[in-house]
Amino acid sequence: MKSKKIVLLMVVFLFALASTLAGCGGNNTKENSNGNTPSETQAASPTESGDQTGDKLDPVKLKVYLIGGPQRDLPKIQEEMNKYLTDKINATVDITMIDWGDYSKRLPVITASGENYDIAFTSSWAFDYLPNATRGAFLPINDLLEKYGQDIIKELDPRFLTGSQVNGKNYAVPVNKELASQWVWRFNKQYVDKYKMDITKIRTLEDLEPYLKQIKEGEPADITPLAVPKGFKPYMPFDFLLGDEFPVGMNMNSTDGKYVNILESGELKSSLNTIRKYYQAGYLRKDVATLEGIDNIKTGKWFADREQTQPYAELGWSRSAGYEIVTSPMQDPVIFTGSATGSMHAISANSKNPERAMMFLNLLNTDKYLRNLINYGIEGTHYKKISEDVIEDLPAMKDGYQMPGFALGNLFLTYSHKEDPADKWEAFKEFNNSAKVAPSFGFNFNPDPVKTEVASISAIVKEFYPPIMTGAVDPDEHLPKAISKMKAAGLDKVIAEAQKQYDEWEAANK
Repeated sequence: MKSKKIVLLMVVFLFALASTLAGCGGNNTKENSNGNTPSETQAASPTESGDQTGDKLDPVKLKVYLIGGPQRDLPKIQEEMNKYLTDKINATVDITMIDWGDYSKRLPVITASGENYDIAFTSSWAFDYLPNATRGAFLPINDLLEKYGQDIIKELDPRFLTGSQVNGKNYAVPVNKELASQWVWRFNKQYVDKYKMDITKIRTLEDLEPYLKQIKEGEPADITPLAVPKGFKPYMPFDFLLGDEFPVGMNMNSTDGKYVNILESGELKSSLNTIRKYYQAGYLRKDVATLEGIDNIKTGKWFADREQTQPYAELGWSRSAGYEIVTSPMQDPVIFTGSATGSMHAISANSKNPERAMMFLNLLNTDKYLRNLINYGIEGTHYKKISEDVIEDLPAMKDGYQMPGFALGNLFLTYSHKEDPADKWEAFKEFNNSAKVAPSFGFNFNPDPVKTEVASISAIVKEFYPPIMTGAVDPDEHLPKAISKMKAAGLDKVIAEAQKQYDEWEAANK
């Protein structure tokens, strides 16, 4: 009898316990919008598994700033993106495009105002990544990457994340694209063919001379032999501290790890004498020192210029120009710190939705449908598919939607055009793997301790560089003046600060 009572009491107790636990679960969950309970969809929650499903998330709108000209059809594409993103992560995006020349002016103002935007394009050349990361404009994303951006980490060449770290932390997601940097001479092929030139022999500025002479003597006066604007600079084998607009760098061929004044280098003095000779011979336009840009590609009235390349870049340049362009390398590919920060997306320190922002960036860098939607627009409207991953542009793309693909996310996910080689993206990976790594790769200089000096020197550079670097003035007369002014503005102090920071970084990262 006692045994039966004990068993009965145990059954009652277990039944009551089960009911209590079921009640607790019900009090802490809500039915999803699709009618399923969370127990049925729990495995798909991005907060717990990383899978991009928005059922358990509150809806949010992400404010995104991207670089590039205005796009007429962006509202249509954004509408399609938002349908997809709502299903994936219960988010929508509000994208604002800011034109190339205005981006670096407007984003600092927007950021300083405290606007709680979520994501912005940043790079080593637009809305400058390093100073903005250092000053707290961007959110550190290492924890966010680990929790919501694991697919990015799997897809991205790890050197991108290493090279873009600031004091051991990442503040933006780099675009997976060409990591190496390489300057090439570009040539208008009609003149290469006409004069039967062997451009494989052209590498240095000095190598160009006989070919420029042929064009000058054999073609009409409106054909420019060396078609460059005022921003032209002879190629210098230096790992630049703050880009090639600032005269401090580490020689690529040295092993001492020392920053130097590039204006005092033998390499620069030799190249300036050469470009001066070319200017006097009429190989460059007479107004080159004041020429903001040059429309040589559009007009076709040119022989040679210079540009940074990537695999099969000639095909894209030729397609845009409407005639064939060929190249010859100035140097072997190199991976600089600036290469890793050439195209990135940062989460604002003022973002109210950093987790969802990272989920969006994770999709943008790993989801082929979303990545091609933002890049090329809507299938059947802006492009048509030739095969699974090959497309042909439709008129609507040319007229209303031409986005800068390199600034949007993982480039290796994008469709190719039918003219592109089948091994295009494999060639990009080989290009990255073949490159030499610059001596200071991963070192990010903090200019704040010498920001006054950096600003003053940068202003002097703008005054002296265009006429000196394009050969419009005698370098023997004007280069010493430039050096003297920059030293008076604190150039040696900047070099000393750079060396101090580099030595500390090197000691900590051996």
